[in-house]
Amino acid sequence: MRLSTKSRYGLRALFDIAYHSKGVPAQIKTISQRQGITPRYLEQIFQKLKRAGIVKSIRGPKGGYYLARMPEEIVVGDIMRAMEESIEPIFCAQPAKGRSRKCRRESKCAAQVVWTEAGRRLRDYLDSVTLAQMCGMAGGMRIEK
Repeated sequence: MRLSTKSRYGLRALFDIAYHSKGVPAQIKTISQRQGITPRYLEQIFQKLKRAGIVKSIRGPKGGYYLARMPEEIVVGDIMRAMEESIEPIFCAQPAKGRSRKCRRESKCAAQVVWTEAGRRLRDYLDSVTLAQMCGMAGGMRIEK
């Protein structure tokens, strides 16, 4: 399984806001420079995050994006779900009601059990890590503020 660039960059951008902004709206230009992500791509990412209710924005010269909730309340899983259609390893591991298509081997595939459990464990882990914890990790790594 490989997460999209939008997921990886979305996580980095939100970490950047949580770690650097101190409650002040963060501007795309600043995040772009620190994270090495083009401003245009960041705008696309932030639109998805805004629709998901993870960030809010303020227009104008002192505007920018800010977290809609405290960093302790935003888990990596929230961000991944906002960016991806699904974070399951393969389509047949998705719950049947959310699948775009039916697996023709569903009732006779032992591998599906493995993929379903792998997806559950991945979701559990991503839902256990908060942006606040990532900020703590960054402090331990001595990443400059």
